[in-house]
Amino acid sequence: MTAATIDGKAFAQGLRERVAAAVPAFVAATGRAPGLAVVLVGEDPASQVYVRSKGKSTLEAGMASFEHRLPAETGEDELLAVVARLNADPAVDGILVQLPLPAQIDEAAVIAAIDPDKDVDGFHVINAGRLATGAPGFVPCTPLGCLMLLKDALGDLSGLEAVVVGRSNIVGKPMAQLLLAESCTVTVAHSRTRDLPAVVRRADIVVAAVGRPEMIRGDWLKPGAAVIDVGINRVPGSEPGKTRLVGDVAFAEAAAVAGHVTPVPGGVGPMTIACLLRNTLVAAHRRERLDAPAGL
Repeated sequence: MTAATIDGKAFAQGLRERVAAAVPAFVAATGRAPGLAVVLVGEDPASQVYVRSKGKSTLEAGMASFEHRLPAETGEDELLAVVARLNADPAVDGILVQLPLPAQIDEAAVIAAIDPDKDVDGFHVINAGRLATGAPGFVPCTPLGCLMLLKDALGDLSGLEAVVVGRSNIVGKPMAQLLLAESCTVTVAHSRTRDLPAVVRRADIVVAAVGRPEMIRGDWLKPGAAVIDVGINRVPGSEPGKTRLVGDVAFAEAAAVAGHVTPVPGGVGPMTIACLLRNTLVAAHRRERLDAPAGL
């Protein structure tokens, strides 16, 4: 058996095109474009790359992009004041504060200060509660992208057994809630799980989000399982001084057993920004009391 590779890059491109296609109707109805504000504190190189990419993608979708770059020594009160201004700005539909933040700033306090209806990252405790209770809200972009890829590959997920390896607030917990809402039987596994390989081997769906390179091996998997690899880990390459990206799943081993598997790179990664654009468009429609476009 050779698993079908789930092409997250192609799916994400399609989603971005659907978002962009829906923007003109919103502009015609409201006289403005949906707006996404991204706040970056400090000069973390990876964060700078992400923010640049998000801004570029926002503009390509026909939306308004607002970037706020603050120095690394910015205080918490100063950042909270920026968030308050964005909450009150009618041109801003989505607010994203790029994490991680410098040590002097309490991330939880900043996330809590964002208007939940502009929290397109889906990190606010109110949106976490909405997800847990089935109320409309915003879901973190990475697990939302994972769910889209699963449904595209498998169709109806009802009744399938799913194991989520990892329990973070950003991926593991919301992923479990999304799968529950699709009527899966869900187990959340983690570093304290006893006999983790045996737990994973039960699963029709495996979502790996632990941040440990190639931890999940091929012989951990049930034949035909769908495997979604959220991990992005940099490991030494074949040449001295070079590195390569791998996921949390040993891809070649998994591909020999699984029915579907996402590669790293090119799997889940491209879905994150596409889902951010999708969440921003939905936020804009909700704020203007318009029905969100179908197919998103």
